[in-house]
Amino acid sequence: MAVQANGDAIFAPEFKEAPYWWEAAAPPATTAAPLPERVDVAVIGGGYCGLNAALELVRRGASVAVLEAERIGFGASSRNAGMVSGGIKLASMNLGATLGEDRAAQLVSEAMASLPFVEDLLTREKIDADYRRAGRFLGAWSDTHFRGLARQAELYRKLTGMRAEAIPRERQREEVGSDFYRGGLVAEAFGALHPAKYHQGLAAATRAAGAQVIDGTRVTGLVKDGGGTRVETARGALVAREVFVATNGYTGGLTPWMRRRVIPIGSYMLATEELPPGLAARILPTARMISDTKRVMAYFRLSPDGKRLLFGGRASFRQVTARQAAPVLHARMCEVWPELSGIRITHAWTGNVAFTFDFLPHLGRHDGIHYALGCQGSGVAMMSYLGHQAALKLAGGANTASAFDGLPFPTRPLYSGSPWFLPVVGWAYRMRDWLDRRAS
Repeated sequence: MAVQANGDAIFAPEFKEAPYWWEAAAPPATTAAPLPERVDVAVIGGGYCGLNAALELVRRGASVAVLEAERIGFGASSRNAGMVSGGIKLASMNLGATLGEDRAAQLVSEAMASLPFVEDLLTREKIDADYRRAGRFLGAWSDTHFRGLARQAELYRKLTGMRAEAIPRERQREEVGSDFYRGGLVAEAFGALHPAKYHQGLAAATRAAGAQVIDGTRVTGLVKDGGGTRVETARGALVAREVFVATNGYTGGLTPWMRRRVIPIGSYMLATEELPPGLAARILPTARMISDTKRVMAYFRLSPDGKRLLFGGRASFRQVTARQAAPVLHARMCEVWPELSGIRITHAWTGNVAFTFDFLPHLGRHDGIHYALGCQGSGVAMMSYLGHQAALKLAGGANTASAFDGLPFPTRPLYSGSPWFLPVVGWAYRMRDWLDRRAS
């Protein structure tokens, strides 16, 4: 991992190794509320997925305990970029070849439904999360990538009924005030929100509906108990008729079968100090959400108040601290906009993204335990939606089964949940990115 030469000079005096989002919505202090003796459903994991499941379940009459090992909102739900994708990238995958055209079409349709699901949820629960239908610009890393994006534009228009347009390089500055990319794709079916505000509003709605949301309570064991499961924690135990695991990028040894099917990958972000007047409008004139087609991708946006740049990406394929990763991200930011070289960093943070070997989210049941796992970097919408779908399944209220339910869930020989191979994969991805760019 390369380190920028100016070292500590890029850090503002008030620098924090914590998410920028926590300035407005920090995870509350742990309360470690008492455990109930028995519930209908125990939900393990208090992120978007677990809370959406709990909210729907209690409104259908179930008693629910959400068990979170850390503070509520400590994990990926308050660490992501707040980009609300409708899962549209599934449309560009050749799923029909492996799953059949009907199942593939159903998967894409449901993935697209995840964006309006979140929008409806925010409205229904009156959650103020600075939401807006921002749209996205996907920057082409190479000329070949741009030609692929141009072919996708018609498909995106067909699927969303909204604008999707390939923007050639000569028009690129309409979207990004930089010549770094080789054009790109504008897609209007994309949202933006404050992820920590969304999570806090969702947690409040879930509690108000009647669920017990219990933090500081790590689950240590799951033992069959008659017709249910004994859920053991460091603070005692409870018995649940059903258990739903929603741990995603933080899936651990509690569920080894699931852990072998989820690849936790560290994603890193930084927030700049407030930008000088007029600079934000020059670098991101439309204030869309931005990502690119590199295999070692970058993604970035303005803060909800439009005063800072939030820049993220795969700064390392090894475990490093957010502070160690920050110079790498700062250097990449300056590749896009050299004029930002003097802009300092006030926050840097990291969190786990859950990938799967087939690059699909999964909903299902194994050995009596329900799960929804594998957001593929689209967790705000997809994990919210899949949590809701899991609740419908548990409550018997779904008219039809979700297309994500029961998909073959692959793993690989010798993989136990620790992604030892990621540095090699990262090297290969960087090499392929270099070759793609050189061919442009």
